[in-house]
Amino acid sequence: MKIIRTFAAQYKGGDVAQLVEQRTENPCVTGSIPVVATLSTSFDVLFFLQKSLQTRSLFGILSTFVDMIDRFKNFIQQQHLFAAEDTILLAVSGGVDSMVMVDLFHQAGYPFAIAHCNFSLRDAESDEDELSVRTIAKEKYGAECFCKRFDTKSYAKQQKLSIQEAARALRYEWFELLRSQHPFTAIATAHHKDDQIETFFINLLRGTGISGLTGIPQQQNHIIRPLLFASRSEIEAFANENKIAFRNDSSNADNKYLRNKIRHQLLPLLEELNPHFTATLQQTIGNLHHTERIYREFLALQNPLVESHDGVVKISISELKKLQPCAHYLYEYIARFGFNAAQCQDICTVMESNSGKEFFSATNRLLIDRQCLFIEPLAASPTLQHYSIEEHEKSIMLPLNLQLSHHKKTEKTLLKLDKDCGSFDRDKLIFPLSLRRWKQGDYFYPLGMKSRKKLSDFFIDTKIPRTEKSKIWLLCSDDKIVWVVGHRIDERFKVDEGTRRIYKVVVSG
Repeated sequence: MKIIRTFAAQYKGGDVAQLVEQRTENPCVTGSIPVVATLSTSFDVLFFLQKSLQTRSLFGILSTFVDMIDRFKNFIQQQHLFAAEDTILLAVSGGVDSMVMVDLFHQAGYPFAIAHCNFSLRDAESDEDELSVRTIAKEKYGAECFCKRFDTKSYAKQQKLSIQEAARALRYEWFELLRSQHPFTAIATAHHKDDQIETFFINLLRGTGISGLTGIPQQQNHIIRPLLFASRSEIEAFANENKIAFRNDSSNADNKYLRNKIRHQLLPLLEELNPHFTATLQQTIGNLHHTERIYREFLALQNPLVESHDGVVKISISELKKLQPCAHYLYEYIARFGFNAAQCQDICTVMESNSGKEFFSATNRLLIDRQCLFIEPLAASPTLQHYSIEEHEKSIMLPLNLQLSHHKKTEKTLLKLDKDCGSFDRDKLIFPLSLRRWKQGDYFYPLGMKSRKKLSDFFIDTKIPRTEKSKIWLLCSDDKIVWVVGHRIDERFKVDEGTRRIYKVVVSG
């Protein structure tokens, strides 16, 4: 056994050496190695290595010892990521990591669907990625596949974000929308061990608290990461051995991105200084994670000022002010939502005098109210996306489940008075209609009124809480508001004596 450990250490480094050492010396470790048990002498071991190396890499030999699928299933069970019968939405770029994740789900027998984002950043290459994912999902796995194209550059410019931040916000917002509209228990991303290490250095270089040094969590809200047990080399070896097709993203080789510079330049240098660096840092990250858990439990016991209800986190401003330094405490409470230390300092500075002010991270929105700070996922307050409704459509599922119908008006026509049902004069509408979120400056003519009213004033008059305003959709015709969905239709589009045709919209579910 010593020969295998020494050979593995020389060939691969600490990651594999540690793995082999654990499994040759501890028969209780999950995943037995029956082949090794038969190698009773040094000659047997050397002969086995020599014969095996003629046909496969050393990592291929080690994969005989440890079944990737068993490790995958064990990790999911040990971390309580989901139940075997749950349907999971897989975030699939088409790269090796996400395609291996799809194959593991398939081989393990877990129900899943696929979601692919086309960020329109690499021209034809982006379109080829989408086509590849669609084709493999259908022909190899028979899986449902959702694809969406984003104008990432325009969104980044509009929201004053970097391209990477914009892509992240768009991606997770859409994934959460899909999850909420379908019977998906969770959203799985293909982050692995090497991503953990890269994230550690990214956060360290940018400045962070203890939470930023614990790497990527296995589970965060509805996001799960079932590949965190595996390294990049293990994933690539599994793909090669199982002939899994995948796409190579050319941007992964571009060192203008910080993550790539860490991957291609910093980590190889550190591994030269310490061949076992990867395993050592993984252990350190694990230690920091446990330390953070103790720290969090202490904070919760000392100051239970954070409440959570229906996915919205509420923090009492008066209780927060009692803690000093206030900004540091706030950062430790909300860093997990993507807010940085500078934002926390700004929030503490203005929280008593700027009710209604908003702060954004890549994944969440923070609203300062009179007495509390409210934090909610961006999926609950989406960006100003427009969803088109064509005249012929009878129903749509996103962003709302709407039933759409056309009717002739007769003397017997009765209009249903219901907040979830809108009836409009068809001849006053211009198709396609659109659904969008409200924005500052929006106005409409509330039913029964002859003068226009700002939407912000309408929300105040009808006592709609600030946390609910961002969840309201507007049905529009030629960018004129037809219906504040679930609240009030516009006087200009109502059914009256001159109406001949009625367009009816019903909110379902």
